[in-house]
Amino acid sequence: MYSTTTPPIAAVPEAKHTSATRQIRGSSLLLVGRLLSTAINFGVQVLIVRYLAKTDYGAYAYALSIVTLGETIATLGLDRAITRFVPIYHEQGDYNRMFGTILMMAGTILFLGLVMIGLVLGLQGWIAQALIDDRNAVALLAIMIALSPLHSLNELFMSLLAIFGKPRAIFFRKYMLAPGLKLAVVLLLILGHGDAFFLAGGQVAAAILGVGVYVAIVVRVLRDEGVFGHLNLPAIKVPWREVLAFTIPLLTSDLVYTLMNTSDAMLLGRFEGTAGVAAFRAVQPAAKLNQLVLSSFGLLFTPLAARLFARHDRDGINNMYWQTAIWIAVVSFPIFALTFSLAKPLTVLLYGTRYEQSATILALLSFGYYFNAALGQNGLTLKVYGKVRYVVVVNLLAAVVNVGINLLLIPRYGALGAAVGTCGTLIAFNILKQAGLRLGTGISLFHWHYLRVYLVITLCALGLLALEGLGSPSATLSFALAGVACLLVVGLNRKALNVGKTFPELMRFSLAKRFFGE
Repeated sequence: MYSTTTPPIAAVPEAKHTSATRQIRGSSLLLVGRLLSTAINFGVQVLIVRYLAKTDYGAYAYALSIVTLGETIATLGLDRAITRFVPIYHEQGDYNRMFGTILMMAGTILFLGLVMIGLVLGLQGWIAQALIDDRNAVALLAIMIALSPLHSLNELFMSLLAIFGKPRAIFFRKYMLAPGLKLAVVLLLILGHGDAFFLAGGQVAAAILGVGVYVAIVVRVLRDEGVFGHLNLPAIKVPWREVLAFTIPLLTSDLVYTLMNTSDAMLLGRFEGTAGVAAFRAVQPAAKLNQLVLSSFGLLFTPLAARLFARHDRDGINNMYWQTAIWIAVVSFPIFALTFSLAKPLTVLLYGTRYEQSATILALLSFGYYFNAALGQNGLTLKVYGKVRYVVVVNLLAAVVNVGINLLLIPRYGALGAAVGTCGTLIAFNILKQAGLRLGTGISLFHWHYLRVYLVITLCALGLLALEGLGSPSATLSFALAGVACLLVVGLNRKALNVGKTFPELMRFSLAKRFFGE
């Protein structure tokens, strides 16, 4: 069941905790910002769902799902590669290839983004006939497709800031400015009694402004780091072969999640109309909150793991992986408890009774997304180790399974069938990645310190679900019980989290020392 050679967490030498502690501390700052921005973004999404008619929201959500597919195509997987290759080239002092990698990604995004915009504008008639019989959805897509390259550029700049260890700059741009602009657009929408087209145009304008701010921040950071002193334009080398050999196969990872996001909406639009899209997409953002901590920790995980890989420090990667994984599982549990165990009262509270039937959809999606998050950064670790062939096979298998299940279930069960397909695919996909991690990298499967964390989480989630199903308590009591369950999860796992070593400054407070002290 678990490796007997992996030492207990407390016995790992202090040097082995350096990268893990740095990763968790830096990621925790980003997590605070992510929580702030997610709260605003989630509030914005709830306002949009409540303000727009169900069919109008369905048309908007349909267009947004195509934008996500366009973003994946525009980046061509290079957003994953830049956090691996740039820190390695920087560590080796190979600045010509480092700058070549950055220019390669920026140029690819701009070229493919313009191509997609032209295709959507030129094929509006075909889209209306072949994909969805809704003129508003097609017209919204023609406006919002510009978000694909804009969002891709944002990811490029954010990755550069992560590589050079600037979480505070990321905090400001990604977690304060971006959600603030979105909130401003939605407030103008409501106060001005606008429609979905006003919302689409406002989001494009906000994205353009955000890219401009990112450019200014990145230029300043690179200048302060002295990187520009190594810039020699004639000597720049674009490592096409190395980067594309790594990124094109791994593009399948992005396509798996994009297919789960886009194929659901496209098939629902085809068979159920925009009302079916709305029933599914209204609750999906709440379910995706279960991956909030995973994505926040992943931003700094890849560069640090890549540096450890370059130094051949396998033990350091193993320790950082599992310490990060249990932090993700524990910190994500409050979201899981609300969106899975208390899916019904939460759905009615947020979206109103017209979306009450989407509660089951929320519970299924939440289980899948949390399962995918709770075992940590297995996908990113496989990529750092360069296990390209295995990742490609798993990604393609997951994509085929997801599309097949959707084609089978959506025409018969609508949005519920889409939720079953997405949940099942996420579970199978994560199991396969975890198996590859154990066999291909030597990352230990489990140690008792880790297994105990997941047992506590499982028991608390099932107990809360049983109380909700059997007792049908009031919403107030349900949320109070969820709070108790969260305290139990943290309290029973406080030693495994190593809070005292990761955040020693917290031990200055008597309450924290009493709760987290060993």
